[in-house]
Amino acid sequence: MTALTALRDGLSTFARDIAQGFFEITHNSFALLGLGVMFAGITLATQPELRQAGEVQLMSWLQMRQIEANGIEFQPDAIERATATSPAKLPKDQAALALWLSKKYRVAPEPVSALVQEAFKLGKKSKLEPTLVLAVMAIESGFNPFAQSPVGAQGLMQVMTQVHVDKFEGFGGRLATFDPISNMRVGAKVLRDAIDRAGSVEGGLRAYVGASLLEEDGGYVQKVQAEQARLQEVLAGKTVSMSGNNNVSFKATGASLGKPQDS
Repeated sequence: MTALTALRDGLSTFARDIAQGFFEITHNSFALLGLGVMFAGITLATQPELRQAGEVQLMSWLQMRQIEANGIEFQPDAIERATATSPAKLPKDQAALALWLSKKYRVAPEPVSALVQEAFKLGKKSKLEPTLVLAVMAIESGFNPFAQSPVGAQGLMQVMTQVHVDKFEGFGGRLATFDPISNMRVGAKVLRDAIDRAGSVEGGLRAYVGASLLEEDGGYVQKVQAEQARLQEVLAGKTVSMSGNNNVSFKATGASLGKPQDS
């Protein structure tokens, strides 16, 4: 055997030894990794609190990555703050009412569906016609939960928050007037009290708008009752025109009729 042949055989043996060692190391590493994954899975399956903590950490990491990518801070619980429901979840007549109001007042059907649903709940509790509550909202704010009159009437039902601040304490404070459901509940209470004091719906509406001591209410009662009549026809399944003045000024709804004194 020449020196060249011996050198070649030595290099070949050395290469085989390296390849065999690399295979064994790699094989053992994958085996260890597999065992690690298996034991981690068993641990997470038997320890729900660890799994939950891991999911929270993973979600937090993914959110941070998303924020870094586009600058948006996500809040998965934001849906809980939304005042909205699908019209499909309402009874057929209520769904029709919500869709009609949505089209007439150019607001999304999902928030209006939640308001219609709440109006029927309030109707049972306060012994108010749900269509009356909705008609008041329509004339007062046009279903704008952030509306405010020049004299401070606020929200869907244009409640005088400063006058009725005590009624919002149970909802967390006066700023709850801009929460649609809170405003509806306080507004319905104010309307119910006004009707009881006046002895009639017409008198209650005049008191609600602040015109109980005035000769003229700016046509407010007539507008509310006309809108209520349309809503009742929609509930009955009739085809109802959307014509009519639904852009009522604050003057017509009591902004200049002494509303702070009565509602």
